[in-house]
Amino acid sequence: MRVAVAGGTGLTGRQVAGILAGQGHQPVVLARSKGVDLLTGGGLEEALAGVDTVVDVSNITTTSRKAAEGFFEAAGRNLLAAGEKAGVSHLVTLSIVGVDRVGLGYYQGKLRQEEIVRAGAVPWTVLRATQFHEFADQVLALVPGPVAVVPRMRSQPVAVREVAAALAELAVGPPLGMAPELAGPREEYLPDMARRLLRARGLRRRVLAVRMPGRVGRAMAGGALLPAGPGPRGEQTYQEWLAGQAAGTGAGRS
Repeated sequence: MRVAVAGGTGLTGRQVAGILAGQGHQPVVLARSKGVDLLTGGGLEEALAGVDTVVDVSNITTTSRKAAEGFFEAAGRNLLAAGEKAGVSHLVTLSIVGVDRVGLGYYQGKLRQEEIVRAGAVPWTVLRATQFHEFADQVLALVPGPVAVVPRMRSQPVAVREVAAALAELAVGPPLGMAPELAGPREEYLPDMARRLLRARGLRRRVLAVRMPGRVGRAMAGGALLPAGPGPRGEQTYQEWLAGQAAGTGAGRS
C-alpha cells in the first residue's frame, strides 16, 4: 500500500514512515524538504499520485490560537483538496485527548483541524492521543534559567513509538471516524515529571508548579487532558522512558 505521511520528517512522522516501510508498504513523505508545502499546496498533487492513504502528523510549535488555526486551516484544506483530487481513500489524522475540553490556543487549532477533516469528502479516522513522554522536556525548554515554571497538569503520557504504531495500523485499515483514544499506561503529574527529568539529567533547577488562570488552568489541573473513556493503552511508562534517556537510548518519545 502507498501511504503518504504529512509531517513525515518530524519525530512521529519518521517513525510512522519507518514502521510502514518495515511492513512492506510504500511511505511517501510530505514535507518541504521533499518539495511539498502543505501551507501553499505546492507539490501536493504530484506527491499524492497513486497514494491510497494519508497519515497527517503535520504540526506547528506555537501557543498562539491565531497561528495554530491558520496553520491547521491551510494545511488541512490543502491536504483534503489534493487528496480528493488524487482519489485518496482514507485520511488518518493525529489529534490530542481532551482537545475539546481545554481552551488553549494550540488546541483550538487542532480542533479546527478535526472539523475540516470531518467535513471533508475523504473518508477519515481521527486518533486522539495523550501527551508524549517528551512533553515535560518541551515545557522546561520554554522557560530557561534556574527556576522552571511548570503548569499544574494531570497527564497520562505515552511513547511516540506506540502512537506511531497505532497510526500505521489505522492507515492500513478502514476509516473509523473517531478512533478510541490512546493514552499511556499510568497517570502522571507534570511538575513531578519535570523534577524527575531534571534529576535524571543531573540538572539543578527549581520547579515551580503554578496553576494556569481561569477555566484552562482548572481543566488542566482537574484532569481534562486524561482519557474520558476506555481505549488502548501504551506499555512504556514515563519512568521507563526516563531510564532510556539516562542510558542514552532516547527510547520512546511520543
